[in-house]
Parts: sequence; structure tokens; C-alpha cells
Amino acid sequence: QVQLVESGGDLVQPGGSLRLSCAASGSIFRVFGMGWFRQAPGKQRELVAAILSGGSTNYADSVKGRFTISRDNAKITTYLQMNSLKPEDTAVYYCNAAVNSPSTYYWGQGTQVTVSE
Repeated sequence: QVQLVESGGDLVQPGGSLRLSCAASGSIFRVFGMGWFRQAPGKQRELVAAILSGGSTNYADSVKGRFTISRDNAKITTYLQMNSLKPEDTAVYYCNAAVNSPSTYYWGQGTQVTVSE
């Protein structure tokens, strides 16, 4: 089996920064795309950022210029650096990865990010 474990969520003031991490473990032969989604109360889960195995990235318009996704293939870990945080960034952030097949996805358990005074 494959597990994704997120960490780094916290309470932060507007304008602050956080770095989320997501480490994959288990029976892993190859990892394709990795990404971060978020879900705020009463809203649908949405894509925040994604990174392919070759390093190409894409971002939601709402986070462009503020968030940066990266990955360490040796550690099978993806990171989300979040700067200039806004209250509307408050959500549970989930890690997602395509593992061993480009069409087999796994989810982490989520980590809470709260942006508030």
C-alpha cells in the first residue's frame, strides 16, 4: 500500500507564511504527478498547485505569485511554500499523488491551515 502524510498546517496571521510537506511511503516504484488541493468549509475541494515528475508546475489563479510547489524525488516528498497568506486561504490542505501508474491516485489525510488575526 501507499501512504501520503502531510504536515506543516498551522494558525498564521494574514501576510504570514507556511510550508506544507507531504511524504509518500509504502510500495512505491514510480511517482508521477503530485499536487495540493484544499477544501474550505461549505466549498468543493479545489486544486491549488501541481507538479509533474519532470518539474513542470501549474497553479490556481488565486495563488499564483504567492505559493510555490516543489518536490524532492529522492525523498518522495512534495512541498507547498505559501507566502502572503490571506484569510481566504483557510482550508484543509490535501496532498495527492499518482503512484506506480499515472491513473492511480492516493490522498493524504489533510492538514489544517487557518489564516486569521
